[in-house]
Parts: sequence; structure tokens; C-alpha cells
Amino acid sequence: MSADYHVAFWNLENLFAPEGFAGREPWIAKAVSKDLSGWTQALFDRKVAQLSAIIARMNGAAGPDLLGVCEVENRFALEQLSNRLNAALPGRDYRVVHVDATRDHRGIDTAFIFDANKFEVDPAAVFSHWVMRRTGTRDITQATFRTAAGNELVALANHWPSRSGDAYKSRGYRMTAGETLAYWHGRIREEKGNAIPIIAMGDFNDDPFDDSLAIHAMATRERGDVMRGRSAPWFYNMAWRYLSQAAPDSTGRTRQIDGTLYFAGNGNVFDQILVSKGLLLTTGPLRVLEATARIEAFPEMIDRKVSPAPIRFGLPKGKPEKNINRDGFSDHYPVSIVIRER
Repeated sequence: MSADYHVAFWNLENLFAPEGFAGREPWIAKAVSKDLSGWTQALFDRKVAQLSAIIARMNGAAGPDLLGVCEVENRFALEQLSNRLNAALPGRDYRVVHVDATRDHRGIDTAFIFDANKFEVDPAAVFSHWVMRRTGTRDITQATFRTAAGNELVALANHWPSRSGDAYKSRGYRMTAGETLAYWHGRIREEKGNAIPIIAMGDFNDDPFDDSLAIHAMATRERGDVMRGRSAPWFYNMAWRYLSQAAPDSTGRTRQIDGTLYFAGNGNVFDQILVSKGLLLTTGPLRVLEATARIEAFPEMIDRKVSPAPIRFGLPKGKPEKNINRDGFSDHYPVSIVIRER
């Protein structure tokens, strides 16, 4: 009997523990003190409630089986979110994969939330891959998830260096991240065989056509190139399938969603899902259902202004009444696909 797994990714936009959190490392506390001024327990709880409300609606209101995330401060914040999801979805047993080894200047991490009813995770097969650059950035988190039938899915959560300052001048950092991902893609294939199912998801801070993805990460829209590549570690970029999709906003007006985030009214598709050859093989144990690739844009998330941007929650920065939207979520939309087990 076949089984389907709903796999998603979401940039949670600054999911920090409350201001004054006792477990916060001193250097992080210093780095984020201004942003978190006024970040009360009540605001943190509201943010978690808003995020969990959207996550629980995915997969036909059953919630995802596997969720990759970024912009989460620590395990505490991640577990508060997974606990809230478990309360909302009693049939789930959500747990977390988190490695507190980031070199990001604000201490934010990549991680996973997964349903232990669907997957097992070997702690010895969890890795944090350092993206080498002059200044700190988020590591790539790798974990191997095993289904009840014994099939493995290797997942890598990414959050590549931002475009802050200048998109052109910072592009080399994202190219380095792309090379890092491609290197580990190849190493995984060397260890587990070329047909091993691998999924790389994340906020790449570049579009699918940018060099960091198309050249350095070897993530292509050409399915045939992935299938023909016997030794080359090509990814098939599922984001090309959701470059534009229609979704109703809270007024019922149909909006054309052409980005996973918006800047100055223009959409970018920074949030992407890449799959290896092993997930395209019709004879493999796990196969991606390509037509299921989508942006998860629920009506209450969509700004009703000119551009259909996701409604962000924000950080207080000393003025929560001005900088927080309690009805917001994140400045990114989630993205998802379905993987079928034979």
C-alpha cells in the first residue's frame, strides 16, 4: 500500500524566544537587544499561535508530515511551536531536529519539525554544514528521515546569505552556499548511492534562475538533465512549477501569487524545493508528485493592497504598537510538495 508524505518549508521570520529568555547566549542577547525590546511572552505566544494556525491548515488541515524551517532562534522556540501543533492536531507527534551550531550574526538557525508517527531520525545522521565566508551565516542542516517501511529520505534545510547592502555585491556569498550544497549532495550520493532520495529546501535569497542555484547548486528546470546525469549531482528545482498561481485573499478577491515574498511590491521566488534524481525515478521507493508543488498562500495571509505580499508579524524594536501586526504571520509564504512511497 502506498503512502503520501506532505513536505513543506517556511521561513518563520524572526521566531525568537521572549526578551530576557534565560537560555539566550550573551552574544546573541547583545546582538538582538534592540530588535527584541518589548518582545514579551504574550507577543511570542501570539506569534507561535499565528504560525501554528497556518501550519495546521496545510495538507488538508492535517498538517505537514515534515516541515523545514529557518529564522528560528533556538530549540526552545522550535519546541514551543511543535507543542502548539501537537495540541492543535492530536493525531500528530511532532518533534524537532535542531543543531545549535549556527554562525549567523543574530543566532538564527535552520531546523526541521517532523511527525514521529511517520518518520524516525537517527541522531548520528544529523549534520550541520558550515558555509565558508568571511562573516557568519546560517549552516545547512542535514537529517536522514526513515519511513516505517524502512526507506530513507535525506533532507537539507537552507537559509542562504541575504541580499542586504546590495544584491549584486553579495551574490558571491550565495554562490558559495550553492557550492556547499552541491558538494554535500555529491557526498551523500557517494555514501548512499546515486538513487538515494534527497530533498533540499530553503530560503535561498535568490531566484531559481540566479547563478547561485542554476550553476553553483546545480538546480535546474530541465528534468532531463537530472535524469541523464549519472554522476553529476543535479537537482530538479520544483519552484519553476509555482512561479505563478491564483489564490483568494480574505475578501474573496482572486490574486495572482507570483512570489514567495515581496520587496517594494515585486515578487521573488526565494523559497524553493529541490529534489534529487532519486525522487524522480518511477522505480524508486519514494517519488515526488511534481504537480503538487505549490505556494501555501491562505486567504488570511495575503495582503489586500496592490501586491499580494504575505502579511508579516514583525519585531517590536521598542515600539510594539507600531512595529507589530498581531494578525500577521511571516514575510514569506510556505512552499510544499507531496512525496509518494511505493
